[in-house]
Amino acid sequence: MLIKSSRREALLIALPAFAVALCAFWLLFAYARPAPPRVVTMVTGSEGGAYEHFGKIYKEALAREGIELRLRRTSGSVENVRLLNTDPEIDLGFVQGGILNAPNSTDLNQLGSLFPEPMWIFTRPPIDEGRLSSLRGKRIGIGASGSGTQLLALQLLGVNGFALDSNDLFSDGEIASSRALRGGTLDALLMVAGAQSPVLQALLAAPGIGLLDLTHSEAYKRRFPHLETLTLPAATLDFVGGRPAHDVHLLGSNAVLVGKVDLHPALVSLLLQTAKQIHGEPGLFQRRGEFPAIRDGGLPVNPQAQRFYEYGTPLLQRYLPFWLAVLIDRLLVSLLPVLAILLPLIRIAPPLYAWRKRSKIYRWYGELKFLEQHARTCPQSELGEVLERLGEIELHAAERRTPLAFANELYTLREHVALVRASIIERHRHGTATPKEMEIRPEAH
Repeated sequence: MLIKSSRREALLIALPAFAVALCAFWLLFAYARPAPPRVVTMVTGSEGGAYEHFGKIYKEALAREGIELRLRRTSGSVENVRLLNTDPEIDLGFVQGGILNAPNSTDLNQLGSLFPEPMWIFTRPPIDEGRLSSLRGKRIGIGASGSGTQLLALQLLGVNGFALDSNDLFSDGEIASSRALRGGTLDALLMVAGAQSPVLQALLAAPGIGLLDLTHSEAYKRRFPHLETLTLPAATLDFVGGRPAHDVHLLGSNAVLVGKVDLHPALVSLLLQTAKQIHGEPGLFQRRGEFPAIRDGGLPVNPQAQRFYEYGTPLLQRYLPFWLAVLIDRLLVSLLPVLAILLPLIRIAPPLYAWRKRSKIYRWYGELKFLEQHARTCPQSELGEVLERLGEIELHAAERRTPLAFANELYTLREHVALVRASIIERHRHGTATPKEMEIRPEAH
């Protein structure tokens, strides 16, 4: 019984402390460090373009880690920016560098630039003149409405004096425009695309179509600071056929991966690991390991992305599957504050337990003091009741079950009861008392 009572006392102290710690852990685990979403929505680009091509690769890569990536086809970067700013279901997307800026997109940030995107200018038949003005009077495809291609094409044609409302400018998607160029319906086509774009690859291999070498590429760069000058070396496309026959100078920017500011940090790390695997290889305009990187200044960098570029892949994700690394990270983040709460509680538990044990004894001491003072002033007729109550206190102390660590205090209490009884009897031994009033326990002598 004594052991059970002690355990009960200990549980009364320990259970509230553990309940507080458990509640704190649950709140932190569920809300302060929630699990990453299992479904993510990404806006890509037009059919056959580089954005759609890479979107499918990202989808396969994330599926292996248990994340479903839903792709939404769009007309291009301008529509992607609109959807990212207005549609709460969209989490991230590809955007052409130079389009976004922080004041207009306060709830977005960038994860980094992924690959170069040149402005390819195709003509049928090939022309040697390297100026955009040489396309005046020709039927020109400028990309679909809402695409980054059309935005940049209109900027370049505008500074060259083209009438932007001309009937010679045609807006259509990449696949339709490339077919029109090969079929002779268009004389030229301006297209912003990464080198991996299937539509671009088909045009580069198509007979009778040439690639315009921009003579004043550096001048355009001065006018449009977000653009870069890119060079396609001679024979890069075909060593045997010697295509192109000479270096081709192009303008371009970089494709940027943009996400909502509340994108889960673990998901950001996973996306950048995937981006490193997909875009880290050398290409026509990049060296190995050059991408992903921070190249565009239009949007602030996601904090988790910044840590990724500075320190690399998070430690747990380097050696563990994504789901397990996330689970352990959440447990650590949730447990550390709980331990900070629990450790002080554990330290005060023994003193609290001792206080609870002693407090019951101290209550008897309070009554003992009251009886001692009452006996000094009470009538002789009430002494019997005082002595009887002293006997009850002594009996409770004798029968009280308590751990050995506190047994000495019970014995001390019994000695003090006997001392008070002896004092009362000595003070009133010459007074009148009934036999019951003067009844004294043997232990008091």
